[in-house]
Amino acid sequence: MLWGTTGTAASFFGDDVSPVAIGASTMAVGGLLLFAVSAKAALAAVRDRRTRPWLFLGALGVIAYPLAFYSAMDLAGVAIGNVIALGSGPVLAAMFEWLWERHRLPRRGLISMAIAIAGVALLGLFGHRDVADGGQHNVPVGVLLGLVAGLSYALYTYSSTRVIGHGHSGRAAMGGTFGLGAIGLLPVLLLTGAPLVSSASNISIAAYLALGPMFLAYLFFGAGLGSIRSSTVTTITLLEPVVATVLAVAIVGERLTPVGWGAIVVILLGVSVLATARPSEKIAPGT
Repeated sequence: MLWGTTGTAASFFGDDVSPVAIGASTMAVGGLLLFAVSAKAALAAVRDRRTRPWLFLGALGVIAYPLAFYSAMDLAGVAIGNVIALGSGPVLAAMFEWLWERHRLPRRGLISMAIAIAGVALLGLFGHRDVADGGQHNVPVGVLLGLVAGLSYALYTYSSTRVIGHGHSGRAAMGGTFGLGAIGLLPVLLLTGAPLVSSASNISIAAYLALGPMFLAYLFFGAGLGSIRSSTVTTITLLEPVVATVLAVAIVGERLTPVGWGAIVVILLGVSVLATARPSEKIAPGT
């Protein structure tokens, strides 16, 4: 739900604030805060030879995700960028589970994932009234960047479950992964972030995005990863476009088609199928 507020909040930025700056500031500042509140546990995870490679791998995902995601929306449009990035996340997370653990999703998980992804696709592609924005789009490149964002999201989600599987807490996994990722994003923020501090309004929006959809949301996210698999997590988080769409209609003034409202129901159905299933097993320490 916190992630779903991001688009509405970002819509109030000034026109001089770039999507790359928004992504870099949100993940860099939020990542440093996550590290700060879990420094001891995060450093212990970094020192652990078993988990250090997973933390660095996840950090690469943290660095790539905001840059690819916001650029994908800028080039291909908000709807298509969200559909590609969020819709591909659960599939890619399941792929990582199979690749490194040979774990296959149970039938119920596959059904719920398919339903939810179909709902996201309907919502993104056919759910909104067309609005001419006068922007210059490059859809093929935007779609490619959306896939990079989905891959990055699945990568840091899966990597975090491996850190937790070696006996570290969800907070340690989040603090270590995002702390390392923040280091890589700081240069991007320094190069692009000047407009973020050009007005009190921009500062307050940037602060909210770093504290809410990033810092607080990922504390909850880390706690969830401690008890359910990454593919399950990424399917549940397909609720994000539902929240984003409802807020866009209620606050920003966007309009939904009947297909869009139906797509929301489909997404909720898919996540409900997953939520009523038995909890997935944790990854055993040492795997």
